[in-house]
Amino acid sequence: MTIAFTALLYLGLSLIPMTYVPAESMDKPTLRAQPGSVMTRGMQLTISCEGTSSAQEYYLYKEGSPDPWQRQSPLEHGNKAEFFFPSFHENHAGRYRCYYRTHTGWSERSDFLDLMVTGFYRKPSLSALSSPVVRFGGNVTLECISQLGYDGFSLTKEEQQKISWTLDSQYIYSKNNFRALFSVGPLTSGHRRTFRCYGYYLSKPQVWSEPSDPLELLVSVSQPQDHTVENIIRMGISGLILTVLGILLFEACYSRRRP
Repeated sequence: MTIAFTALLYLGLSLIPMTYVPAESMDKPTLRAQPGSVMTRGMQLTISCEGTSSAQEYYLYKEGSPDPWQRQSPLEHGNKAEFFFPSFHENHAGRYRCYYRTHTGWSERSDFLDLMVTGFYRKPSLSALSSPVVRFGGNVTLECISQLGYDGFSLTKEEQQKISWTLDSQYIYSKNNFRALFSVGPLTSGHRRTFRCYGYYLSKPQVWSEPSDPLELLVSVSQPQDHTVENIIRMGISGLILTVLGILLFEACYSRRRP
């Protein structure tokens, strides 16, 4: 084969259009917990990892544990896998992510899901600083307090079992206790809201205390009344009465002076 022929052959091959075959698009999976992310110890929990119908296997990763922590095949005719915990305990609490594998590769990892377990320390107390009756659209400050040296407190809505607020604790010297103040509001829907709070230590931030007694907030839907017009009418009537009394007094005095 001559050099010229080889050059022409190479040139011809280089002019042949190349077809690009894209790799399969793999969406980031979604991680959920049922019945919720705040669990009383000993309760049953199911974690679902939802990906794609082409997934061959799902993997559950717990932060600080060997990767993966668990693996499951997808549900039949579905695009997700479920990881079941018959009894949720302290060693199960933590931060979780999941991912899946297809015939073309690995997906990216899901967002973190924090799972808390409660019932390990003495419960704190929860109260409203002003009143548990809150006007429609108003705010209220809730105080979570304990004599134990918790590093932080968490406030949850009883209806959703979902973390709403988490704050560091503050030591109150005058009372020799620890507390956190949560500002809740504006409250604009529903007539009643029930809250609980928990204490925790930074060494195990997903292991919480016993829940406080429930605190129920009542949202008042009555709107403040505007009495401006009524006050103007009252002032007008009062002025008229004073004017009439003044005229009568003047006439009485004038009548006495007449011979």
